[in-house]
Amino acid sequence: MTTLVPLPPSPGSGAAQNLITLQGVTKRYHVGQPSESEVLHGLDLQVQRGEFIALIGPSGSGKSTLLNILGLLEPLTSGSYQLAGEAVQGLSDAQLTLRRRRLLGFVFQFHHLLPAFSALENVTLPALMAEGHISAREEERARSLLDAVGLGHALHKRPNELSGGMQQRVAIARALIMEPPLVLADEPTGNLDTASSSEVFALLRRIHAERGTTFIVVTHDPRLAARCDRQVELVDGRIASDGNPPQEA
Repeated sequence: MTTLVPLPPSPGSGAAQNLITLQGVTKRYHVGQPSESEVLHGLDLQVQRGEFIALIGPSGSGKSTLLNILGLLEPLTSGSYQLAGEAVQGLSDAQLTLRRRRLLGFVFQFHHLLPAFSALENVTLPALMAEGHISAREEERARSLLDAVGLGHALHKRPNELSGGMQQRVAIARALIMEPPLVLADEPTGNLDTASSSEVFALLRRIHAERGTTFIVVTHDPRLAARCDRQVELVDGRIASDGNPPQEA
């Protein structure tokens, strides 16, 4: 059984407040001149610090597009987006990059670990990219995070020496290295077997409970969605429902 230790404390906790505020957000893509395709239609959404949200809906409903906008990976077409109280429209690419590094962690369906890097090196990669070097404090933090996710024994193993579930644990530690208040997870268990999926999701919930990190998790698995505190359902680019998941009888 995997041994987990307490996670390092997060400096970003505080009183409940909106971390995300979307008003009238639309997203259109040019699919040929002069045709356009509108993927998101006037979304209004508020997310408070410390929430654990499942973003659900059928394929093609706009979940990944919304996650990309929330993650400052692509711009909205119209409307407004405030992240941590700041409007992101009009920010330069360099300014958006700084905010991604400071405020956001990402966990994807495919872990995107660098095959030539060890687990420890993969976790420290965001700090290396941000600062050009790894400080002793950041290396110690990476070791602590890997220990916390049950991989303290595998610091120097490369991805091909780890199971799928272990690789995703490395990806989760990497998402936390810069101490972000918000983690966006796009089908983080989609490539895992049932047992590994349950373990990884339980780890996300533990991080949320111990650190107060805000999570928005895209999932097609209704069992995992039911374990979230709030479900936001997208259908055809619109919010069809937003509330607490139904309780099992």
